Amino acid sequence: MRQASNITRRVSKQIMVGPVPVGGDAPIAVQSMTNTNTLDVEATVAQIRRLESVGADIVRVSVPSLEAADAFGEIRRQVSVPLVSDIHFDHKIALRVAELGVDCLRINPGNIGSKDRVRSVVSACKDRNIPIRIGVNAGSLGKDLLRKYSEPNATAMVESALRNIELLDAENFDQFKLSLKSSDVFMAIEAYRLIADQIEQPLHLGITEAGGLRSGTVKSAAGLGLLLMEGIGDTLRISLAADPVEEIKVGFDLLKSLHLRSKGINFVACPSCSRQNFDVISTVNELERRVEDITTPLDVAIIGCIVNGPGEAKEADLGLTGASPNNLIYRDGAPSEKITNENLVDDLEAMIRERVAQKQREAPDTDGGVLKLGADGSAA
Repeated sequence: MRQASNITRRVSKQIMVGPVPVGGDAPIAVQSMTNTNTLDVEATVAQIRRLESVGADIVRVSVPSLEAADAFGEIRRQVSVPLVSDIHFDHKIALRVAELGVDCLRINPGNIGSKDRVRSVVSACKDRNIPIRIGVNAGSLGKDLLRKYSEPNATAMVESALRNIELLDAENFDQFKLSLKSSDVFMAIEAYRLIADQIEQPLHLGITEAGGLRSGTVKSAAGLGLLLMEGIGDTLRISLAADPVEEIKVGFDLLKSLHLRSKGINFVACPSCSRQNFDVISTVNELERRVEDITTPLDVAIIGCIVNGPGEAKEADLGLTGASPNNLIYRDGAPSEKITNENLVDDLEAMIRERVAQKQREAPDTDGGVLKLGADGSAA
């Protein structure tokens, strides 16, 4: 069936974001960020639950004020997924969300004030086992770095990161992860490559402000895909000007394509042509919509004709090959039964769910979740 990943991942220190391990031999975690008003607790909780429903491992929430911090506390009580709070400039907000149960702080130590303020935040994190994500962004580098380098570049981003790391090192705090994001693919790739050999902490990947659903997906796949293939990356976010749920879907699809995670259904489908014996495109789109709730790994091939159909179907857990007068179903690589186009999607969904139930009975601890997969994304 599916080939295991032959990617050798960068060795990194493992930290814990709530119950989710990040770095070390843990699977690469997929996260997104809410875009609701944090003060609107009901809307934010609803969006987080939607993200959970499609498999989000971690969710980030912007907390721009002390009032928003109190709202965050109520949000924290209503959801179970690990939450990262995004905080800038005001160390009091960081201290407040630490009290309210945040699982990770996303801050830049250099922009929250004096060394005493940094020390107070780090102390709170130490007391509560809260890790920190240092988030360097090409669009918000310090004025002195912009004067030094004339414009944002990878070297400036790495220098900014190392300055922030020094502030944590001074407090003997090593429970952090780091991101170096740019909207420019080449700049982001170079920055991550430069830092990868200089620190042992986990790296959070992202192409920031990547664009809309289509263009942002392409840009993120190009940049993050290359880094992942080089073994760089322990968590990721696909940053899209779109529904955050789409970020999670794209993130898992990217990892599945590289055999780094295997959560949910992996569809192999032809683009279709005049040889097709059923409407491949509508069938696949409808099936994807219907089985989004499934987290158990399963390979499903949907091929419209008998040219490539049998070969692809033999490699899948469940395969459909278009044929005349009836289509052919393959189960675990072997021809099983014939099926007509009538009620095709209903029949395929039933077969998928039956096969998933069978896999869960055979390996009940395998649900595709981040805590139950090996480092290569296979069932632990």
